[in-house]
Amino acid sequence: MDNVRKWFEENRITEVECLIPDITGNARGKIIPASKYLKEGGMRLPESIFYQTVTGDWPDDDDLFDWTEKDMNLEPDTDSVRFVPWAKEPTAQLIHDCYDSQGQLIGMAPRSVLRKVLALYEKEGWKPIVAPELEFFLVKKNLDWDYPLEPPIGRNGRPETARQSFSIDAVNEFDPLFEDMYDYCEAQNLDVDTLVHESGAAQMEINFDHGEPILACDQVFLFKRTMREAALQHDTYATFMAKPMEDEPGSAMHIHQSLVDVNGNNLFANEDGSNSQMFLSFIAGLQQFTPASIAFYAPNVNSYRRLMFGDSAPINLQWGIDNRTVGLRVPLSDPQNRRVENRFAGADANPYLAMALTLACGYIGMKKQLTPSAEETGDVSEDRYTLPGTLEEALVKLEQCEELKEILGERFVDCYVAVKRKEYQTYFKVISSWEREFLLLNV
Repeated sequence: MDNVRKWFEENRITEVECLIPDITGNARGKIIPASKYLKEGGMRLPESIFYQTVTGDWPDDDDLFDWTEKDMNLEPDTDSVRFVPWAKEPTAQLIHDCYDSQGQLIGMAPRSVLRKVLALYEKEGWKPIVAPELEFFLVKKNLDWDYPLEPPIGRNGRPETARQSFSIDAVNEFDPLFEDMYDYCEAQNLDVDTLVHESGAAQMEINFDHGEPILACDQVFLFKRTMREAALQHDTYATFMAKPMEDEPGSAMHIHQSLVDVNGNNLFANEDGSNSQMFLSFIAGLQQFTPASIAFYAPNVNSYRRLMFGDSAPINLQWGIDNRTVGLRVPLSDPQNRRVENRFAGADANPYLAMALTLACGYIGMKKQLTPSAEETGDVSEDRYTLPGTLEEALVKLEQCEELKEILGERFVDCYVAVKRKEYQTYFKVISSWEREFLLLNV
């Protein structure tokens, strides 16, 4: 904690936001005076935080959960200390890991799940290198959730009404907002790379520099907070829903992945530049275990609208080189940059869990020396949909996958399924306006 204490003193920090990512990938924690935080060296929170659904409910299965609400010991990742640039007073934020009273990582914590998968790679002498690409929409403020979302008004006084893929002028419509975003990111040392306009109305994509998985997920976790805050400063919402508008494409979180050895050599390419057997087995693992992982890539009921009805969303398990119609794309690259892009995860996915699952699938493929299907060179965007079509179907696939249970921990999987099944049941109770319009007097 000495480096944190010094940083606090140098920057005259008065308050600390103590953060942990919850199951949805949002920030939970406490705001503590800096002097008290330094004195106590951490904090405690009940483990039940990880049992709460996105609606604030709790699962019905009492046998899975300890409702005595035992405290977790939260220890800071001291490398994560950053400013909260939108705070009025000098405020720091620190991401924490969660431990039990015996000093063991809490299995339900998303950061713990990713650390568990990374430990398997470390044991083999492998180091994953990843780079997320995160899409999101800017939307007009919506105070009535029964009212459909609309694009915001730009500097010219009009909303977007046509597709503006890669348009510089369309991005410039929101220059003041993005200037704040970049200022906030710079203050937090977030390694955002490229901002582009995607195909949807006021839909953007931000790319992150490649790096170590925990750091990359921390960047996504903090960027979501940052983007929402920057948008609110301009009376606008930033949303990471997978499919926020009926007639617009969905938003994804594509994950580029490569693998290096202790000397930094890319294990996905042979010396002659061809794809290595490890690379092909990694892809095969993604192909075989993605259906059981979809509940993490598509964790909400809305997520499946993106997969089934979203433009450019993957609908199959094929792989191909420089082919954006497949679920697993291999970008054109030299041997040192050989990688695969997992296109299944939505922008609404918890980055720690999505990262853990894509690496877990690839790990199983390499350990089992699986063989992928033949490379797909054609357009498969109109092929039959072969992924789980609902959250409930995805949860059943996950429950049946013993390989993933072994890696992630059976209790974690059981608890995650219970939380997500409760969300699905809560959603299914809602009678929609479509049902009232078409069924009320016609059936």
